[in-house]
Amino acid sequence: MGLAVLLAAGAGSRMGHRPKGALLINGTPLIQRTVCALRDAGIQDVVVVLGEHRDALWPLLQGLAVPSVFNTQALSAGLTSSQRLGLQQMRAEHPWVLMALADQPLLAAQDVSALINAFGQRPDGIQALYPQVKGQPGNPVLLGRTAVEEILRQPPDFGCKDWRQAQRSRVMAWPTDQPCYVTDLDTPQDLDQLRASTGWDCQWPHSDGPEHP
Repeated sequence: MGLAVLLAAGAGSRMGHRPKGALLINGTPLIQRTVCALRDAGIQDVVVVLGEHRDALWPLLQGLAVPSVFNTQALSAGLTSSQRLGLQQMRAEHPWVLMALADQPLLAAQDVSALINAFGQRPDGIQALYPQVKGQPGNPVLLGRTAVEEILRQPPDFGCKDWRQAQRSRVMAWPTDQPCYVTDLDTPQDLDQLRASTGWDCQWPHSDGPEHP
């Protein structure tokens, strides 16, 4: 089985600079729900990339036996730096890396498993696979070992999107009608829509909890 990288280093600027992974959905923090979805899909090796909101999110990972890495350049270097930091956690036994976002509330274990199965049945030569819902690209994205190695050989400002644009013939869109792959929480309006469509109890915590040591 491969490695899952959960990207949770964003500032959440359009969400009022709140740590989106701390959002309580029916009482459970979103970041915990996502880690459990990845684990329940059979991925034992999960690493979380933290950034500006590390002090709020790190305590939520305790008890899950999931390591985290801190991206000190999350604000200055953006998403690419978090991607590369996560990809660097790949070990020799990992045939692929799944890059997941920490703000996809509908993502469940079966959705992750479906992606992994699709990647396992990909044609020869394909090194990346992403879900596509009604023509819209989604997440998570799966990258083969060769693609990861090629990305990491490039300069620090070269990320997954750059590789995909340069290697279109080795990238596969996987058509699906599941909205979980294109539903994320960027704005308060997104959160209102999630509440309306699911009926879930979605609340921000009153406290961010203890600080990281």
